Amino acid sequence: VQLVESGGGSVKAGESLKLSCVAFGGTYSSYRSYCMAWFRQAPGKEREAVAAIRRDDLTAYTDSVKGRFTISQDNTTKTVYLQMNSLELQVTALYYCAAGPLFGSWYRASNYNYWGQGTQVTVS
Repeated sequence: VQLVESGGGSVKAGESLKLSCVAFGGTYSSYRSYCMAWFRQAPGKEREAVAAIRRDDLTAYTDSVKGRFTISQDNTTKTVYLQMNSLELQVTALYYCAAGPLFGSWYRASNYNYWGQGTQVTVS
């Protein structure tokens, strides 16, 4: 399975961005068995979980993004989205898409078998 992110960019504080992650390869049934998540890593910091979504659309968010970020998915196109509103300076990071088997461990990077290359989000 290959994950390809897009949608990053440079924006001003208060603006919005929508990230996309498309899964290539693998079977549709295997894709359906995974939960999908977004992580981010800022320079000099550890990679942290941002949000995750299960196949039945159950979602989870880290506290700092609740109410501003929304994760969603389109299973027919194997695409996961992250809508980010009211962007703040501190969200500047490289954002990664990930696929893994255990929604209950959504916040653990070790849960995820597949990772994208990342898309840069810069807020100024």
